[in-house]
Amino acid sequence: MKREERRQAIMDLLVEARAADLDALAERFAVSRMTIHRDLDDLEQAGLLRKVRGGATIEAGIQFESDFRIRALQDAEAKARMARAALALVEPGMTVLVNDGSMAALLGAALVEKRPLTIITNNAAMIDGLRDAPGITLIALGGAFNAKFNAFFGMVAEHALSRLRADVAFISAPAVAGVQAFHMDEAVVRAKRAMMAAAERRVLLVNHARFGRSSLHVLADLAEFDAIITDADPADRTDIDRAGIALTIARE
Repeated sequence: MKREERRQAIMDLLVEARAADLDALAERFAVSRMTIHRDLDDLEQAGLLRKVRGGATIEAGIQFESDFRIRALQDAEAKARMARAALALVEPGMTVLVNDGSMAALLGAALVEKRPLTIITNNAAMIDGLRDAPGITLIALGGAFNAKFNAFFGMVAEHALSRLRADVAFISAPAVAGVQAFHMDEAVVRAKRAMMAAAERRVLLVNHARFGRSSLHVLADLAEFDAIITDADPADRTDIDRAGIALTIARE
């Protein structure tokens, strides 16, 4: 097997299992541990995985989130349920803000059901998918493109948001701990905060598996959101219940 084929196969395994053992990878591909180490080093440098003791993972860490291309392949059913729940909060004629992320991109595709709409986004997948959609007025935020998050960030995007107003903003987060949402990237946090400031209502979209985790930057207190949509009950929601914060569970 060629090097690039092996590295693609490693990523395919990680998408399915989320973590992989170094020795098991070496045995599976009949190569040395050092070869797998080099593969993992290069994939980590590309932002596709995070090396851990004895192997690698694509689970988010304090300063790591997997590449957009990887996240787009994960949790399709959960994302679809959350998108349907979010769609119920939108009415024709609204102006809707949608941030970066594979969950948000899926919601963007569903929003055409509620047209006519004005949609403001920095999400490149949404921009590509909605550019020719009838009944959709698309406002694409400029800025510096970040391939890892497949979206545009920076001062240009933030300034544009300061001059706009929306009925609702859909915000995603990779980590929730206690009663706060977190993100590992400062520029992404600034863009999400600017979206929240530009909207009358703010809705957080977060996978239940992301609860109980923190990251480098505080994004927002959960109380700043008018609604929080997740796909299943978190394993521990003690702090959330104690604070009186309601969760919307997107079920079948």
